[in-house]
Formats: sequence, C-alpha cells, structure tokens
Amino acid sequence: MLLFIGLGSAAAPQPLDTLQVAAGLDEIFIEPALYSILADPSGQLTLADVQQPAQAKRFVRGDKVPTTMEHPGATYWLRLVIRAKGQLSQHWYLELLDSHINDITFYPLTKSERGAVHTGADYRLASRKFPYKNFLFRLPLAENQASTYYFRLESNSKTSFVSRLRTEQPLAVHFQTEYSLLGAFYGVLLIMVVYNLCLYLFIGEQTYLRYVLYVLSCSLVFLSEDGLGFQYLWPDFPAMNQLVIALSPILLLFTFSYYARQFLDAPQRLPNYDPWVRRVVLISISLLLLDTLWLHSGWGFWFYLIPYGMLYYVAFLVWRGGFRPARFFLLAHALVAISVCFMILRKLGINTFTNTATVYSMNVAFVIEVVVLSYALGEKIKAIKDATIRAQGKLVKQLRKKHQTQDLLVEQLRQNQELKDQLNTELEALVARRTEELRQQSETIAAQNRELLHANGLLALQSAAIEKLNIDLRHDLQQAQEARVLSKEVDFGEFSQIYPDKDACLRYLVELKWAAGYQCRRCGHEKYCDGREPHSRRCTRCRYVESATAYTLLQKCKFSTVKAFYAVFLLYTHNGNYSSQELSRVLDLRQGTCWSFSQKVLEAMRRREQAADYEENESWTHVLLDASGEHAEEHITEPDEAENIS
Repeated sequence: MLLFIGLGSAAAPQPLDTLQVAAGLDEIFIEPALYSILADPSGQLTLADVQQPAQAKRFVRGDKVPTTMEHPGATYWLRLVIRAKGQLSQHWYLELLDSHINDITFYPLTKSERGAVHTGADYRLASRKFPYKNFLFRLPLAENQASTYYFRLESNSKTSFVSRLRTEQPLAVHFQTEYSLLGAFYGVLLIMVVYNLCLYLFIGEQTYLRYVLYVLSCSLVFLSEDGLGFQYLWPDFPAMNQLVIALSPILLLFTFSYYARQFLDAPQRLPNYDPWVRRVVLISISLLLLDTLWLHSGWGFWFYLIPYGMLYYVAFLVWRGGFRPARFFLLAHALVAISVCFMILRKLGINTFTNTATVYSMNVAFVIEVVVLSYALGEKIKAIKDATIRAQGKLVKQLRKKHQTQDLLVEQLRQNQELKDQLNTELEALVARRTEELRQQSETIAAQNRELLHANGLLALQSAAIEKLNIDLRHDLQQAQEARVLSKEVDFGEFSQIYPDKDACLRYLVELKWAAGYQCRRCGHEKYCDGREPHSRRCTRCRYVESATAYTLLQKCKFSTVKAFYAVFLLYTHNGNYSSQELSRVLDLRQGTCWSFSQKVLEAMRRREQAADYEENESWTHVLLDASGEHAEEHITEPDEAENIS
C-alpha cells in the first residue's frame, strides 16, 4: 500500500533534504538523500499520526537506511519535500518506476483526506488518473513555495523507492520513445514466433515448436515485468496480473529447459548428466511453486540459479564435445545472464547500476538472444540436413553395391538355369535313344521269333514255351521297373523344399481337408472366419473352432509336422515296408516314437484300402485325412518294449 500525500507549507524553513525545481529543469532522478523513511511495522499509523512531532522525528534520510522494503507486508512512510523556485512554465509529474506496488493513494495539496485518488497493482487500471504502465501523479506545485509529500508503502514483495520527476514535454517525449522501443521489441518477438511456428509446420522439427513456447513464455515475463500486460491485455483483472507476475518466471524456466535440452541434444550427447538436469529442473519448479503459493519468502529467485547454471554447463560440455551451434547458445545466454544480474541487484536494493540502460538491458539481451538462437537453430538444422545428405549418399552407394551383387546373382541364376536346361535336354536325348534301342531290339526279337516259327514247324511246342517264357520275362521286367520306381527315395532335404515348414504343411492340409468346402461338424453351417490358431476355422453361427490337424492323421502329433508328412510319405511309398529303425535315423526321432506313429499310419493305410472310393494309384496324401480317431484323444507313446522292434 502506498499513500502519496502532498501538503503545502510555504512558511516552513527549507530542510536539508529539500528537492528544488525551477523553470529550466525538465527531469530529476530522486536520489535516496532527497527523501526520508519511517518504518511502521504495525501498519496502524495514519497521515495525522506521522505529521505529529513525535513521529516526525523518527524519519531517517534515505541514504542512511536500506533503499528497499526489507519486510514485505510491512508499512513504510516516505517524506519528500519539493520547493519550486520562481514561476514554473510546465506541470511536474512524479513517476514511480516500480509497477508492482500493491496499493497507492494520492492526496492533493490539502490538509484533509478528501479528494484522494486510490490506485495500485491490486486495483483495475481504470482507477489510475493516467492509464500508464507505471504509476504517474501530477504535483500541484506553487511558485516560491515548498510542498511536503508523504508516501505510505506496503507491498507483497521487496521493492525499491526509485522514482523520477518530469515535466510535461520530456514526459511526452519519454512516452513516445519508450513505447516505440517496446513496440519494436515485442514486434521482433512476434515475428520470431510466427517465423519459427511456420518452420515447425512446414518442416516438422520439434525444436522450432519448443523455441516458440520459450519465446512466448519470455514475452509473458516481460509483459508482467514492464506492466504492458496489465495496461493492454488484462486491465480489468488485477488478480490475474499478480498470478502472471508470480508464475511466468517459473513457466520460463520450464520452457527454457524444455527447449535447451532439445536444442543441445543433451539426452543423446550427455546421457548420464541429462537425467540429473531434468530432476533438478523439476525439483526447482516444485520449490518455486511452493514458495510462490504458500511460503512467500521473497527469496525464491535464488532457486533459478542452480537449474540455469546446470543448463549453461550442459551447453559448455556440448560445445567442447564438438557441437558448433552451442557456441551461439553460450554467447546469447551470457548476455541474458548479465542483464539478470542487474535485475537481481535491483531486487536486493542495490541501485548503483540502476539506469535506463540496465533496466532495459534484458530486453536488448533477449532480442539479441532471439536473433542469435534463430541463426543457431538454422545452423543446427543445416548440419542435420548435411548429415542426412551424407548418410543418404552412403546409403545410395550401399544400394548400388547391393544392386550390383543382385545383378551378379541373377546372372549366376540364369547360367544355372541354362546349365539345368542343357542337362535336362541331354538326359531326354539319352532316354529317347535308349528307348529307341529297346524298341529296335524288341522288333528284332519278334522278327527272329517269327522266322523261327516259320522255319521250324517241328519246334512249335518249344517255340510256344519260349514265347511263354518271353511273356513271363517281360512281366517280370515290368514288375522290376515298377519296383524300381516305387523304391525310389526322396531324401528329407528334397522333401523339405516342397514342404519347408509347419505353415506350408498346414496350408496344404487345409486345402486337402476342405477341398469340397467348409461345413461345421457341430451345426453344419457353411460360413466361417479365421480362428486364433494359424489356419484354424471358426463357425460364424455356433463359434465352434476346428484346427487344421483336427480329424486327421496328424491330430495331436507330438513332433514336427514336416517330419510327420515325410514319415507318411515314406511308409506309403514303401507300402508300409519301412523299418522304425530307418525311420528313426531319417527323422532324428526316438525309435519308439517312430514305431508308434508307423503303426498308426499302417492302420490308416489299411482302412484306406478298404474304402469304397479307394484307387490303386492314388496319392499318399489321402492317408492324411484318416479320421477314425476323431472322438478319441491321440497320444503317441514310447513303449520300452518297442525300442528294438523294426
């Protein structure tokens, strides 16, 4: 709360701390030696009380006490004496440079409290006579008279007693210059936000979006710090203004860490250090929120130093590791760090370096940072693009080599195919020549037989016997040829090329099993969908699921489906005359398992031979559909007594 009271006292003697104004002066910065301070811890003193001689003696000159409000929430009275020398050509205005003072009451030149103007950061902007971002009051000075003004301050945070006197013309020039520079500042921020947002939308690089959030949070900090946000954006919501002032620096810390770690590639370049940085940032944000919302210690800004310092150290480590864009990050934030130091000094009440340049140094530093970081971000994207182009070049070379290898492989396959075709042609020619020789020999034998029949009629019986022997010989020859064909073996490697895996076997078994169409065994429905198991079918009416091996010779088979197919093939093509020992050696299974499975196959073959639709030369795969045990559990055992049975 700030009470600003002006009382005329023409007859009083001029005190040592009197501030003199004249027609030739335009602007005066009020030094601490020019005002007096009275601390009021109780906050109960009124204007009449501080004007009493007993309380007036307690005022201390400003250069003898701390220049800040050391105890937020307490009351501080200030006394300012201004003497006008001669006739004044312009009105004088007092500007309080801190826009965060919670309550202000200004009294005109009168000894009563009527006509007071009550305003402050806790009130709407309409309560101010001059709608300006700082607090501005016109001083009713009279020529050759001294006026005493009292200030009563009460603020929720530490603040300084910095103020300035200006006449109308310098004040107007200052307004024009200040708002032009601030407009240019926020214009640059807006341009960078729109520019980087467009880059994010077109390129999709997340770093641009993080940078946009960082710039927006910085803008919010500046709007709350210089008072333009309250003047133009939320003038009717002072509570919102206090909330933005308290939370915007915390948001800035979060977005800065969110952007800086992504820009510096900290998770990839510093995998051991980056998790600690993330934890420290989160802990600092939590402590800042706790201090802002509940503790109100006034020293919360010290919690910013550790996370900002760690992020700056991350930038140094990344730069030392060879990441060139990090040097721009170090340069830009070094300027911001210097301006932050000026702000901390003002918060601590050290006004040695307080001037227009240091007050707005953060704005200048941030504009430089925005430009530099935008250039650094572009350089990073260019480096990523160059690395991508180099990687693509290497990939193209690898693909070219791969294509050359594929061409060589295709050429080798073509040559192999030509050699195969040549061998097949030669074999076909040899078979045809051998067949022709056999035909010619048969014709020669037949001709000789006819000649013998015509030449020697006496040997008719002998010729008939010889003819019978020839017929028997040809029959035996045919049987021998059939036996050779039936005894021709296909090894497991060749068989695996036809049925390479379980999926291929199940696919063939499904095609064989439902060749005539699907029909549910439970309800007879003919429509189905895929079950959970591979190649199983689920009835769409009763939801009954039937697997590919159900109701077949392979139901609940305990070993590989490919080996089971090959075992059925061997047993069928050898008419069951294939020992379990040989089957165990070929399939690499226990003899007992092979014996049990061969007995099951032999039983299926016998049932197949007794079937009505059995054909003598039918394929071995018909045995697979044997479903005699469809209602019994199939369990292949390995009896000890079958270990030595062939």
